[in-house]
Amino acid sequence: MTDQYPLEHELAPPQANGELVFDDPWQMRVFGLARTLCEQGCYSWDEFRVELIAAIKRWDSDLNQQPWSYFDHFLEALLRVLDKKQMIRQDELTNRLKQYLNRPHGHDH
Repeated sequence: MTDQYPLEHELAPPQANGELVFDDPWQMRVFGLARTLCEQGCYSWDEFRVELIAAIKRWDSDLNQQPWSYFDHFLEALLRVLDKKQMIRQDELTNRLKQYLNRPHGHDH
């Protein structure tokens, strides 16, 4: 990870021996998408970082916490930034999610 996009302490993604660790392919895709959109000027990394901090705080204060999942918070932050920047509408996102969930088993993309 470059110094241009520091995510440190509780904001740091999972790592092993200094390398990012992804449990599932979608996590790598979301991470790459967030970085690429930032590099293309769609939002600043600081804007994203603020949303990531807020997502982690919401999880931390939730009495019915789901198990910790860094990339769930990362995705939530990305979606909130995209919504604030009006890059994707909530109804469009919901429809795409429904389409994704209705795909036949074994469909990987």
